[in-house]
Amino acid sequence: MLTKNYLLDRTFLLEPRTVRNLALVILVALSFGLASAGQAQDEPKAREIMTRVDDREDGDNQTSRMQMRLIDKRGKERVRELRSFAKDKGVDDYSMMFFESPADVKDTGFLTYDYDEAERDDDQWLYLPALKKTKRIASSDKSGSFMGSDFSYADMTKRPLENYEYKLLKETELNGHPVWVIQSTPTSEEEIDETGYTKAIQFVRKDNDVVVRSKIWVKKGKRNKYMEVQELEQIEGIWVSKVMTMTTKKGKQTLHKTVLQISDVKFNQDLDFDSFSVRGLETGP
Repeated sequence: MLTKNYLLDRTFLLEPRTVRNLALVILVALSFGLASAGQAQDEPKAREIMTRVDDREDGDNQTSRMQMRLIDKRGKERVRELRSFAKDKGVDDYSMMFFESPADVKDTGFLTYDYDEAERDDDQWLYLPALKKTKRIASSDKSGSFMGSDFSYADMTKRPLENYEYKLLKETELNGHPVWVIQSTPTSEEEIDETGYTKAIQFVRKDNDVVVRSKIWVKKGKRNKYMEVQELEQIEGIWVSKVMTMTTKKGKQTLHKTVLQISDVKFNQDLDFDSFSVRGLETGP
């Protein structure tokens, strides 16, 4: 059981930290990502900014509801509904999410252990109910698409600050807010291979240290990804990305787009560590 009152209250559901606030982790993960290794030098001010992004308060014991819209190049949409749960374990982050609909993905579960230690690989598992089987996501597979979306498995966890160099490109405004524009560079080919990205430029709001836009270069296929936060809200003192998009393009052609909309965000819920396990993933909420 994820909460003591879950059987009595079926409305208890997701939170944007579906991976520690799926939106937040994606924002942070993408904010650390990339440019070709060895082509940039680290700048103290840029690293200080990205450290604040990494350290920004994101709450604990979180639940939420999430809608994922998958849009192909013809404009055809598929809609998926999810529940999400997240809990801190010291400096590490545990998160779990379950698909509720449509029928072809119902009860699929995803579990992540996001470790703070840079040298330790994050653990991820995907439960496939049709096969009654749990698959551990290998490092070599983390650059792959997460459940048909424009997000990768690597986007589901924070990338270690130690694995990147940062460069402040300029200061400007975006949608009326002052921002820093920062380029991130992985320091090893291993990091590039795991994320699947070779370069990224992100826009960080100065007033709250939130990454609100990113352009990411994909290693294969001559493609780019574009992340945009369309709605940002402060809930219980925590900045939450309520609506965000990730668009994959080849040149000017849009290949695919994913829209994440997060609602029913709650913090400080009664979550049990024992539920964040492979057994908990297989038995469901």
